[in-house]
Amino acid sequence: MGRISKGANCSVSGCDKLAVRSISQDKAQSASLDVGVTRRAYICLDHYKELKKKLKNKRKIDKWRWSA
Repeated sequence: MGRISKGANCSVSGCDKLAVRSISQDKAQSASLDVGVTRRAYICLDHYKELKKKLKNKRKIDKWRWSA
């Protein structure tokens, strides 16, 4: 059993919702989420949607940069 199924809370400071996803700390920090210093970040559905939007834009910019 993982920590999500056991009922872990969201790692973002100021949020007390239940976590639905587990991501690496590097991805969370690249999306400007304040998760502190942990190995894994557990995030709720609202913060996961925010993360997806920010990382989508970052991937698009990286794709433009590397395409010739």
